[in-house]
Order: sequence, then C-alpha cells, then structure tokens
Amino acid sequence: MSDEAFIPKNILLMPNAGVPKAMAIAKEIHQHFSKIKVHSDIFAYDFDRKSEQPVLVNSDLVIVIGGDGTLLRAGHLCAVNEVPLLGIQAGTLGFLVEIKDNEWPERMERLMRGEFRIERRMMLNAELIRGDIVNGRWDVINEIVISRGSDVRPIEVRVDLSEGFLASYKADGLIVSTATGSTAYAFSAGGPILPPELRNMLIMPVSPHLSLDRGVVLAEGAKVSLRKQSDNDAILSVDGMKPIYLSNTDRVVVSGNKNSLKMVRFGEPNYFYRDLAAVMRLNPILRINNID
Repeated sequence: MSDEAFIPKNILLMPNAGVPKAMAIAKEIHQHFSKIKVHSDIFAYDFDRKSEQPVLVNSDLVIVIGGDGTLLRAGHLCAVNEVPLLGIQAGTLGFLVEIKDNEWPERMERLMRGEFRIERRMMLNAELIRGDIVNGRWDVINEIVISRGSDVRPIEVRVDLSEGFLASYKADGLIVSTATGSTAYAFSAGGPILPPELRNMLIMPVSPHLSLDRGVVLAEGAKVSLRKQSDNDAILSVDGMKPIYLSNTDRVVVSGNKNSLKMVRFGEPNYFYRDLAAVMRLNPILRINNID
C-alpha cells in the first residue's frame, strides 16, 4: 500500500475490550460510518488475554481505541499486514495516540477527505539464539530489554556490533530501542528523545554500575548482538511481553525490521515537538508510552 493519503473503504474498529469508554466510542464511530455509507466492522480485542486474533487482510485502515499501550499491541498486528493504524484516546495520557476522544467527529471527516499523511516508524527484529538454533523471533516497535531477574545484583551484558566489540555494561538492565521507544522505558532511564522519523536504534543502560553510562545511537543498518556474562539471573522482555530467562550461552541479535509501523497523522510534521512540550509540561518525569 502506498504511503500517500487515500480514502479508506474498509475500516476495522478495534476498541480495547477492557475499557468501557473505548467500546462506546467504537459504536458511535461505527454508526457514523454507516450513515455515510463507509464499511466498518468492530472487533473488541482483549489485549490482555490475546484470545482471538482479528483478520486484517480485507482492511485498509485499523482504528484503535484505547491508550498508548493498546495502540502498541495493535501495532504488532498491523505492521506485519502493512495496514495503517490510527489511534483514538480512551485511556490515560497518551503520546502515540493521534486523536483525543472528543475530536473524532471532525477527524473522521478529514479522514474521508484524505486530509492526512502516513508516518512510517522504524521497527526492529529480535532473535533469541540458543546454541545455533533461533529459539524465538519478534517484531519490535518500542524496545528489547535485558534486565536483572530475582537477584538484586546488577548483571553484565556484552554488546557486539557487526564491526566488533562495542562495550560491556554492568547495570540493572540494558535497552535497545527504536525512536518510538525512546519516549518509553529508555526515556525513564535517562536516554535521549529521538524524533519518530529517525531510523536509528538506541542502546541505553539502566542504572549502570562503574561502566559506560551514556546512550549510544546506531544507524539503521547496524546489527547488535547481546550476551549475558554474569551468573546472576537475567530476563529478556520484548515490548513488555512475557519475560524469558536467559543463559550465558544465549545471544539476542537485534537488527532493522523489513516492516514499518504505519501511523495516520493529521498534524503538521512538527507535531512531535509540540506534543512533547505539552506532555513534559504536564509531568517532566512521566513514562510516556507504557500506558493502557
């Protein structure tokens, strides 16, 4: 599908089933589309139980209704199917979500006139290699995190690039994030905020101990290999999914993903800095993305 604006003809409304307000908004939008003869379906998705998966093959736009966490989970479904995603706020404070709950009537009119643009956000590919076998593979929108497990002691993580050894971090954890993820956990760890159009990955330690304490920004073509080098328990978590315990022989290999997250945007390209300033004024130490 082209990244140019288009008039959507088959829309899937995906409210968070656990948020009553999201369900109510979805029904209102569905009725609105019926009146103007635009086809839409409602798929109330239980993002916590992850039971039935929606079929996106016939959809040319998915409208997710919830918060940033809801949008993040839906993004994994949309990216692999190359379906653009539009977020409507029905949770707590969000940064990824495009529309506030009371703005949807005006924005749906603009949507039907094609007055929007598609923003492509870089994703990562993560593989867990156990021995010589790929034991798991994930599409990553926000971040890959290796962190300490039940032990309170820091872990050591060796980082290698294609060009060779980069650093060995002794820390509570290590984050490899996208520009999207730079406003999530990496931001909480003191990392820089990257504009969404940047196709870079960020390496950021969490509470480093007597080791490199600065974030490192890598180009899109970089390939990163992570290996635990301490006896303490360490776990791998990808975009907040169920953690996996790592052994010292495991490798986590991170690279650019062939897929991108396509997001519908109505604002001007400088919206990111305007919204960032507004959010930071509300709470300068807020963890922005991992919300509802």
